[in-house]
Amino acid sequence: MSAEPRRTFWQSLWRQLPFFVWLIVVWMLLWGEFSAFSLVSGIVVAFVVTRIFLLPPVELSGRVNVWYLAVLAVTFSVAVVAGSLHVTLQVLNPRRYPGTAIVGVQLETDDDLIMTHVGVTASLIPGSLVVQTDRANRILYLHVLGIDDDESLRKAKADVRKWERRIVRAVGSRDQMDALRRTEAKA
Repeated sequence: MSAEPRRTFWQSLWRQLPFFVWLIVVWMLLWGEFSAFSLVSGIVVAFVVTRIFLLPPVELSGRVNVWYLAVLAVTFSVAVVAGSLHVTLQVLNPRRYPGTAIVGVQLETDDDLIMTHVGVTASLIPGSLVVQTDRANRILYLHVLGIDDDESLRKAKADVRKWERRIVRAVGSRDQMDALRRTEAKA
């Protein structure tokens, strides 16, 4: 056996490791305990699940920028709190009905995983929810609260694009980072 297939096997294993670990963590959370038994049974379940349900491997970029990941986590936490307060104020204001709209946002990155991260992030922030995706054209359609005019519409689209840029900086590939830099240089 040549060294090339072995390296590919280990690279594949390394790239799939976060998903395998995530399955184990979810298993332990479902049992509600972090014990040796739940760890071992989680490993067995994760192994069985990944072997029975053969899905195409999700290729991670293999790149994580810890600083931008921390920035992403902090800004996401702040956005969740701010979004909660904003939605609460909109709902509790009896004099004004908050405007809503379906907003289509064209993403710059052509990557399924980044598109999924952006969609999940946008949906977890109160006030917006992904209702449809157009994979071929890289468009996320979101239902957004608080759209009253063209300016609030532009802001909603810009916010989603900011999340895309933050996610690419945190976990995007080198090619995606280069494309992001070129796009930012044009603007």
